[in-house]
Amino acid sequence: MPAQIATATPVAHAALLGLGVYRPRRVVPNAEIVDRIDSSDEWIRTRSGIATRHWADTDETIIGMSTAAARDALKAAGLAAADVDTVILATSSQMVLGPSAGAVVATELGMHDTAAFDVSAGCAGFCYALANAANLVRAGQARHVLVIGVERLSDLLDPADRSCAFIFADGAGAVVVGPSEFEGIGPVAWGSDGSQTAAIKQDKDFQQYFAEVAAAEASGGTTERPYIRMNGQAVFRWAVTFLEKACRGALERAGVTVDDLDAFVPHQANMRITDALTRALHIPDTVAIARDIVDTGNTSAASIPMAMHQLLRSGASQPGDTALLVGFGAGLAYAGQVVQLPAFA
Repeated sequence: MPAQIATATPVAHAALLGLGVYRPRRVVPNAEIVDRIDSSDEWIRTRSGIATRHWADTDETIIGMSTAAARDALKAAGLAAADVDTVILATSSQMVLGPSAGAVVATELGMHDTAAFDVSAGCAGFCYALANAANLVRAGQARHVLVIGVERLSDLLDPADRSCAFIFADGAGAVVVGPSEFEGIGPVAWGSDGSQTAAIKQDKDFQQYFAEVAAAEASGGTTERPYIRMNGQAVFRWAVTFLEKACRGALERAGVTVDDLDAFVPHQANMRITDALTRALHIPDTVAIARDIVDTGNTSAASIPMAMHQLLRSGASQPGDTALLVGFGAGLAYAGQVVQLPAFA
């Protein structure tokens, strides 16, 4: 007879226990960008809602920004690094394939023998990581999970690209997920559509780039490095026609309605997408809507925790409020869940 394998002891509920963010020091207004893309401040604001964004300096690395945000999240949760069992880091802009950024951040925080890994799901990465963290806690596989969303997208921008140069930005956000007496993280509604990969993608892989470099060296020519490219209209059409269903799926799985919400925190992709979703979902005027994109730009996997922090810091929302999160982007992938907002630092 096969040996009986023991299982971990599950817990009933998981919740967000603490939130921290890191915003790079350098603030870049539209005026610094418009000449290179033959544009204007008014055009950028009208198309995206963005007035300024943060771009990281050389010393503000993926690891450094993540570590700073994580320390604040642990402080807000009242926990030490030694209390964390697992680190899940979501990013699309780590410029090395290994080791995982999560493992390096864990060591920087003073953790020892802690499980750590990275998630690549574009702008949905934070919500993907959050879903996995909540399930690890409920299953008893981890007691406290540190979830980080971080990007240095300025490293991937063609400064003359009118579709991207004004959109993407840098920053980090982190939350601690742990056991709770009540359910603070609803079931995730998620999915992807690989037929839409051309909408947001790196324009060449590194194998192609290295081949081009070799050919350029042999011929005395030049080649262009890989950049992130986006078809804004394709993303907008997909978002406004598909994401209403995704949001309603997250609400239904959590057993709540839009009338139960205190806050709506969509990925900060574009103010027009946020406004379209707000109208489509018939979100009441009493619900606080995250619009961090105005000052922070699109920080991909970092945008949702950074937007949560902005709502809490401004007083528009309070810890314990019920919020709908939805991340969406490259893949094209999406993920959303209803959460209770955490304490913050």
